[in-house]
Amino acid sequence: MECSTVTSKTKVPLLDLRAQYATIRDEIDEVVHRVVESQVFIQGNEVSALEQELAAYCRTSHAVGCASGSDAILLALMAHGIEPGDEIICPSYTFFATAGSIATLRAVPVFVDIDPVTYNLDPESVRAAAKRCSRLAAIMPVHLFGRTADMDACLALGTELRVPVIEDAAQAIGTLDETGEPAGSRGSIGCFSFYPSKNLGGFGDGGLLTTNDAELAERLSILRVHGSKPKYYHELIGINSRLDALQAAVLRVKFRHLPAWSDARRANAAVYDLAFTEAGAQTSAVPLAEGGFPLRTPQPPEAPASHIYNQYVIRVPAELRDSLREHLRTNGIGSEIYYPVPLHRQECFRYLGEPVVDLSQSESAAAETLALPIYPELSEQQRGHVIKTLIEFIDRSRSHQVVAAATTRS
Repeated sequence: MECSTVTSKTKVPLLDLRAQYATIRDEIDEVVHRVVESQVFIQGNEVSALEQELAAYCRTSHAVGCASGSDAILLALMAHGIEPGDEIICPSYTFFATAGSIATLRAVPVFVDIDPVTYNLDPESVRAAAKRCSRLAAIMPVHLFGRTADMDACLALGTELRVPVIEDAAQAIGTLDETGEPAGSRGSIGCFSFYPSKNLGGFGDGGLLTTNDAELAERLSILRVHGSKPKYYHELIGINSRLDALQAAVLRVKFRHLPAWSDARRANAAVYDLAFTEAGAQTSAVPLAEGGFPLRTPQPPEAPASHIYNQYVIRVPAELRDSLREHLRTNGIGSEIYYPVPLHRQECFRYLGEPVVDLSQSESAAAETLALPIYPELSEQQRGHVIKTLIEFIDRSRSHQVVAAATTRS
């Protein structure tokens, strides 16, 4: 286990943006001053420069900034001409915006289950759901927690079913898939979020779309400004979803640090992995039902794929999860449940009726997963506090279970 000096006063927030800002304050102040002096706040050179830099980083021909990750998904659907009644396959175990954007256009989210190892959509569940669709218009995999979905399988299904594959890469900028290609580079459109908690986060909302299709890129550029080109002339009905210059300038500063921050997240994950493995934990490739130490860590992808750990998500039995979270809280450690209610169980989607495929893996993940602090600035002392507190809780819980079982037998 990692050695560190831990005290009762050690605090570990789930995310510490102040610690990040402290390392780049001077750079940020400089670019904010530059934008204020320019008085160009909407679109402009800062946005164009960010789009060019991120297109190169994602290895795509085009990148189009927008106002949020949620808008990125909405714009991607609009660019593909999605109409009311069209069916879009997406996972149930994901952030609301994935399906919410579909429903906003009065299209139909068709929920599929996840692979319990990666938490990304299960291609076989996609295939089963597609057989029940009469107006399938797209497949939308989500690269959850910083690891890509099986893009080879998704693209093969898209070709077979003759529908585009739209990548929800909100949590995965810089992640590589099984072929070594970046998230957001192989589908028709990739959708990214710059929400402050993301690996590349702004000082507010922001989003980006990537594509290798020049016509789609042009359409996205028009749709984000009310569908106008030139100004005040509208061939399309779009939305107001422009990325502002201040956000772009901040993101350009942060982007310079992104590779180092991603490496730091991986290093923190490796420390967790080793400590938990030494305590008896196994990876998510081993179901909790197989017993042993009741903790599962993220299963690392095989090279050339990578993981950027937008979240470090562990898995424990459902009966322990909430009490573990409370124990961490009382010991000054932040955590979060991503996501406590799968989308097919959300009240707003009740009108869809029962899912067309089994979603038991999504429901199990919602009851058993917990995200731990993984931000780049995490100190050795803080990591040690997380590890020690978590392992002690599980050891104690196991001891209580053994005693309870012995009492029952007697």
